[in-house]
Amino acid sequence: MSEVPSHLAAEGAEIAVRVTPRASRNRIVVEEGQIKVYVTTVPEDGKANAAVQTMLAKALGVPKSRLTLIRGQTSRDKVFRVG
Repeated sequence: MSEVPSHLAAEGAEIAVRVTPRASRNRIVVEEGQIKVYVTTVPEDGKANAAVQTMLAKALGVPKSRLTLIRGQTSRDKVFRVG
């Protein structure tokens, strides 16, 4: 798993991610400054969003309650805000 830049854990930071649901394994990849999150969860009833939130929180070292999905509820491109 690539390192998610630690400055993104700052209060008020917005984190743009591209999500791939139904992946073969859970992982986070940082390529050319873009964060890609692969989750094994299916994209229904917010399950994939919850899995992405949990993985991002763990990678950033913050409680998942501090991450809020602000854009992209039903899109592959999502933006989370650190609260």
